Amino acid sequence: MTADVTWVLTDGKAGTRNGALGLAEAVGLPVIDKHTHSRLPWRWLPPQLWLPGVLGVGAGGDELTPPWPRLLISAGERSVGPALAIKRLSGGATFCVHIQHPRVDPAKFDLVTASAHDRLAGPNVRTTLGALHHVTRERLESEARKFESRYAHLPRPLVAVLIGGANRVYRFDRDSAERLADGLARICEETGCGLLITASRRTGAENEALLRERLEGLPVESWDGKGDNPYFAFLGLADAIVVTSDSVNMVSEACYTGKPVHVFRLPGGGGTKFDRFHESLVEAGVTRPFEGRLENWQYDPLDERTPLAAEIRERLDERADSALSNGN
Repeated sequence: MTADVTWVLTDGKAGTRNGALGLAEAVGLPVIDKHTHSRLPWRWLPPQLWLPGVLGVGAGGDELTPPWPRLLISAGERSVGPALAIKRLSGGATFCVHIQHPRVDPAKFDLVTASAHDRLAGPNVRTTLGALHHVTRERLESEARKFESRYAHLPRPLVAVLIGGANRVYRFDRDSAERLADGLARICEETGCGLLITASRRTGAENEALLRERLEGLPVESWDGKGDNPYFAFLGLADAIVVTSDSVNMVSEACYTGKPVHVFRLPGGGGTKFDRFHESLVEAGVTRPFEGRLENWQYDPLDERTPLAAEIRERLDERADSALSNGN
């Protein structure tokens, strides 16, 4: 027997956790959010070298004990070993879904969903263009209503500017900040648009200061990191979006809106899966490069969570029907 719930199993990092939570919520079962903390020596080993049945949870991780869940959605490499252990210990009764490339044979799971740029294939693999997330229409509309009076003074069109920063693949240097600032100033001058800007910790204080200086006197509102985060409100209020190329999650969330998404390419990324990700979105007509112009086009909003959740519900129902017919 399994409990009629979904466990979301991740290392707790927002990038992996949010996508798993979003998919779990769309399936519709009660969700229990669990975090792994791999103990030694398992944290040193790739998932394919973990022994069968090793949960690998030590101090700081959540307890993984029966009753096992009806559905388990895991994400990230550190959740692979515990997820497969739960599948075995439940006698296969727990339906196991993994998000991202598991670095083991995907057939070990009931279903794997991975982005096209991961280049993973198999009969139980479902490929998405972007990353899964937990943005919903209801949340965008609710947050937009909450913040709309604060930004009502800005002219239309409104452009949300989502700025990430340097990571292991991309650089965000002074030249990048200058090019971005010049491009944003140009669209303000040419279209009369207003800007809603939010930056991240990776943007860097010097780059943020440069952007403020270059955009001074223009119709701009920047979130200063104080008070409620208006990120989802920006997505909901905007008529168009400019987003830096360093975050697959931010780009995917922007594309969920169905609004024109302009991607500002940072230096780096050549030959990596990030490059493949951006190329696939351009080829699909979803995004365009940001080159100091505001363009308008249409595409189907990137909502890949809904069909995945529908398939999982169908598979769970089939299992339940089969169990009933077998007298279990």
